[in-house]
Amino acid sequence: MSKENMLVFGYARVSTDNQLENYSIEEQTERLKAYCAAKGWTLLQTYVDGGYSGGNTDRPALQEMLSAIRENKIDAVVVYKLDRLSRSQKDTLTLIEDDLLSHGADFVSINENFDTSTPFGRAMIGILSVFAQLEKDQITERFTMGRIGRGKAGYFHGGGNPPTGYDYIDGKLVVNEYEAMQVREVFSAFLGGRSINAIQKDLTARYTTRWTAAKVRNVLKNSLYTGKVHFLGQEYQGIHEPIIEESAFRAAVQALSSFEREAQKTTAQRTPFRAGYLLSGLVYCNRCGARYSANHGYYKCYSRAKSSPKFIVDPNCKNDNWAIEDLDALVCRQVDALVLHQDALDSLLAQTDQPKAVKIDKTRLRKRASEIDIQIERLIELYQFSAIPMSTLTEKVNTLSAEKKALQEQLDAPDEVPARELFQMAVSDYRTGFSDGDIAQKRALLSRLVERVTIDGQSVEVHWRL
Repeated sequence: MSKENMLVFGYARVSTDNQLENYSIEEQTERLKAYCAAKGWTLLQTYVDGGYSGGNTDRPALQEMLSAIRENKIDAVVVYKLDRLSRSQKDTLTLIEDDLLSHGADFVSINENFDTSTPFGRAMIGILSVFAQLEKDQITERFTMGRIGRGKAGYFHGGGNPPTGYDYIDGKLVVNEYEAMQVREVFSAFLGGRSINAIQKDLTARYTTRWTAAKVRNVLKNSLYTGKVHFLGQEYQGIHEPIIEESAFRAAVQALSSFEREAQKTTAQRTPFRAGYLLSGLVYCNRCGARYSANHGYYKCYSRAKSSPKFIVDPNCKNDNWAIEDLDALVCRQVDALVLHQDALDSLLAQTDQPKAVKIDKTRLRKRASEIDIQIERLIELYQFSAIPMSTLTEKVNTLSAEKKALQEQLDAPDEVPARELFQMAVSDYRTGFSDGDIAQKRALLSRLVERVTIDGQSVEVHWRL
């Protein structure tokens, strides 16, 4: 650009500590005036931030100057020293590239003889980029090492809200007995066969603590309740008092996030708000193949009832309707005849010639784990730009890390598991929990044993999950 008749802005900044370092506002502004006069440039205005740190760009005069540059044609911005613009290499690079050069304004620093209109100045932009990346890496390293050290010492990471069941006092987790009682109920109810949605509704009705289905799920996945702390996927023994026994936690994780729960989900389990009957989602027509729905006191073939056109398979099907109470009782008698009599169970297992294995597709899990790594990297970049505070960064990074840890546990689990093993575990749970359970618990326990019930007139056959 032409070096004559340039229209420029000056910028000066001083923090309280700099008053003793010969960087006073008066001295900076005088040098800016003298420099511009010597160059033959017109100094339109000098923007001054007195008493502001150069560690971020949240400074009133700086922001006012940048706004003026966007609205007016300015040839350059002049500062006395590079660190007057910013003490952060990354912020300096962003200001020069995104806020000045992109709007046609060059940048000049008197002390370093830095001028982006010259070849040397443009080369310095590349050097700044290297140091900006180094600065980011150093912040990341300091952040990570500090949190890992705290985790190894057994301390909760802090930041944000403490986990339900604890208060965060003087840097430590202290049991909040009112909330801890609810956490224990979550595990007890879930291991008893209740659905997450049912648990959430029950807790909301009886306690003042705010519960959501997502919160119930997160509690069940969080090993912090067994006395652990974790950071970036690594788990350490914590110094806080556990709320849940290790065995109960591992049983909940297995039921919640492992292949067992996914492999045994039925339509009824996927729609907990709609399924209000014991066999909802399990009953099928043996003649046309359509499902049976439960309404007006009867289980009815969708093809015959025509209550939902999308589920009709054969509009001419005339398969029998079954009273809900009668079919429920009949199926329960068949299940009891199997699971409550060891001879019958052994006979069924012996008839299973080729062991069936449940294969788990982990593609979605791997994809989500990769997404979490990217999200953590972006959060650290936002912190580097001073867009988010450290407390927010800590909270979000640790939430993502906890999610990735749960995903990794699923990825580390076997890709296949024998259906017979799952069936025997379901038998044990049915024996201990079915008779005393509510409708939701009974449905969950029953669906782990029964794959489907087929109806052909007055003939009913139970198909087992083997």
